[in-house]
Amino acid sequence: MFSATSAATALAFLFSLFGLSSTDLALPTISSYGGGRWSLLRPSIGISAMHMQVLPDGNVVIFDRTDFGPSNLSLPRGRCRHDPADVALKVDCTAHSLLYNTGGYNDGERKVRTFAPCPRHRGNSCDWTELDESLTERRWYASNHILPDGRVIIVGGRNVFTYEFVPKTSAMEKSFHLKFLKETRDFREENNLYPFLHLLPDGNLFIFANRRSILFDYKKNWVIKEYRTIPGFDKRNYPSTGSSVLLPMRLAGGPEMPAAEVMICGGSPPGAFTKSDKLRVFVEASRSCGRLRVSDPDPEWTMEQMPMPRVMSDMLLLPNGHVLMINGATNGTAGWEDGRNAVYNPVLYLPDSPGPAGRFEVLTPARVPRMYHSAAVVVPDGRVLVGGSNPHSKYNFTAYPYPTDLSLEAFYPPYLNPKFTILRPSILSLEAVDQTVSYSQRFSVNFVVTMFRPRRGLSVALLAPPFTTHSFAMNQRHLWLGVLSVVRLSSFAYRITVAAPASATVAPPGYYMLFVVHAEVPSCGIWVR
Repeated sequence: MFSATSAATALAFLFSLFGLSSTDLALPTISSYGGGRWSLLRPSIGISAMHMQVLPDGNVVIFDRTDFGPSNLSLPRGRCRHDPADVALKVDCTAHSLLYNTGGYNDGERKVRTFAPCPRHRGNSCDWTELDESLTERRWYASNHILPDGRVIIVGGRNVFTYEFVPKTSAMEKSFHLKFLKETRDFREENNLYPFLHLLPDGNLFIFANRRSILFDYKKNWVIKEYRTIPGFDKRNYPSTGSSVLLPMRLAGGPEMPAAEVMICGGSPPGAFTKSDKLRVFVEASRSCGRLRVSDPDPEWTMEQMPMPRVMSDMLLLPNGHVLMINGATNGTAGWEDGRNAVYNPVLYLPDSPGPAGRFEVLTPARVPRMYHSAAVVVPDGRVLVGGSNPHSKYNFTAYPYPTDLSLEAFYPPYLNPKFTILRPSILSLEAVDQTVSYSQRFSVNFVVTMFRPRRGLSVALLAPPFTTHSFAMNQRHLWLGVLSVVRLSSFAYRITVAAPASATVAPPGYYMLFVVHAEVPSCGIWVR
């Protein structure tokens, strides 16, 4: 096993051996070759992609809500769903979820449902399971997060100022009051729904709602501290819907706790929802982003300006550590018919760029407007699946200017440009039994790459697949693993040895996509847990 000193020596040797040359200077870099491209995968998948979740078998589960009315996708074998409690459809013979290669509304607002990928011998015959255990409170517009012990915490909801856990530790366990949720609710507009949740490396929960944020010990039901209010007057949560990510965390390879920084972008000014929903006046959305290094003792917000205003946009962590802003509008708010002027251009944000001026890059525009009830997810091959947009109470294919959209697209970020093929690594194998890694375990990844240029960066990243809905990717997490050594195996093959995260507070248990990232170009991901 390499010591830290020998690992550093090996890396220095390799960087010298494969240093920059005249051909290096001719190679494009990701930040100097923006754009990306779009591809229409399906003109219609039968439903509008309101929720998305990537599964560890390579499929993506996509679903909407049953009270939109009948979808354009019939259930197989003449099946129908009979639900006398459904206020929209007592008998529904259409599907509202599908496979591509918690909580709810009405009679689903206290339900807990699970979906597990099918074993290979069963094909795609698996379906949703509704658990006997119900939520203590109605949870409509609530957020959730996976915890270090594998349970899920569910926070908030419309007119619900509590949190609870699934599964419960006992039949007597109920919900827990959180005054912060009530304090952040605006009269008539709310602006605190789908609160932003991020599990921090110390095991506590960062919660952001409206314009305020706290560090919360959910085990003791105790607010450890309240952070400074984000500057400006813009509201950030539903229906003034912004988005948020926990920026990539860099691990040192040992027990050291990584620094943690939260980023929040977009939203709408005070009163925007009332103006759009009641008066049909669509005010300009927020242009600002705020970064808060929450692991600092007394952090302050650093504010930046996006190239354009955005509301209802998704923020996704890409395998190479960049942040993609996609979907949404420049005016109005979330809600039925409440947004205007779709934002067609995704924006790439480079969090480690030295100055704010060069951190934002405007990318190739889409052709399809993705407004309220749209979603996007990163898949293992590095593409971004984009779908949905139904800003109506039912499916409406003739509405102007934004009809219900059932299409599914793929956005190819700049690193998938063919110009980077010679820099793109390809994983050969993961040296871990059953693709499973223990906390603090050292393991190796074998890969090939045509042109090895480690001075441009060589890393291994873990990316947790989030559940995305309403512009928030829940449980999203990006970890740069500590590199211990790099060894050349043959002309184009290499072995990189890294250390797994040290604890479940840094990386909650579950499946992650693992990428080798070389010169800002990621490999296709493989699944590890």
